[in-house]
Amino acid sequence: MGSKIYVGGLPYSATEQEMSDLFGRHGAVASARIITDKFTGQSRGFGFVEMSSDAEAQAAITALNGAEMGGRTLTVNEARPQEPRTGGGGGFGGGRGGAGAGGGKRDRW
Repeated sequence: MGSKIYVGGLPYSATEQEMSDLFGRHGAVASARIITDKFTGQSRGFGFVEMSSDAEAQAAITALNGAEMGGRTLTVNEARPQEPRTGGGGGFGGGRGGAGAGGGKRDRW
């Protein structure tokens, strides 16, 4: 398993092939993926590259962090493992009982 790199600041016109070519100058690229908006299909301006080894990943990070691509400055660093998604607390349960809260009193005549 290779080393995953986060790439931010990508021009919206960048392709996975261009990203692969750019990182390929620093080692073997196992995969390159640009993250897109699931509704519009447009690039979200960031992606991930997987290099074949940690040494190659480190070389690419060192060489490309702060580099320019299509007029934008890239942010390149080690991808952190994706954190498990948890339900945002507090958002649920606040409005319970709206319909039935006062309804029972009327029936006590």
